[in-house]
Amino acid sequence: MRRRADGPGPRATALAGRGDWGRDAASYPHPWPPPVTTIAWRLSHLSEMLALRADHTAGSHTLTRDDYVVLGDAASAITDFESNAAAWRKVLVTVDDAALDTIGLCTYPHGSDPEEPFLEIVWWVNQEVLHHGAEIAVLRDLYRAR
Repeated sequence: MRRRADGPGPRATALAGRGDWGRDAASYPHPWPPPVTTIAWRLSHLSEMLALRADHTAGSHTLTRDDYVVLGDAASAITDFESNAAAWRKVLVTVDDAALDTIGLCTYPHGSDPEEPFLEIVWWVNQEVLHHGAEIAVLRDLYRAR
């Protein structure tokens, strides 16, 4: 996470999102080995994914990565994550079995969403939340124990 005015960090080629802050990003192929990302980076990544997937499933179907506002302080980022997780949960509690089997229910343009049954997208988003959430917990614990 960096102030937009400072530009991207090492091995990043862009700052994702909009606003005064950005999240280090790079086009494919991504740098190898990938840089170690921070709690803030992971939380922003999850928040953006949840917001955009919720929008492209049950919202306007128009939000892009450039629309997502990257926040520069922990309290705001946590509130944003909670809000976007609630939006994704709202999508999940409103779908039925037929919707789960519907190919292209989610139109998110930066994945295979338009070509996949919605159940596959739910699986993908949930595993992203689980693994990045676990990484956040480990980084938090390491930071606290240093």
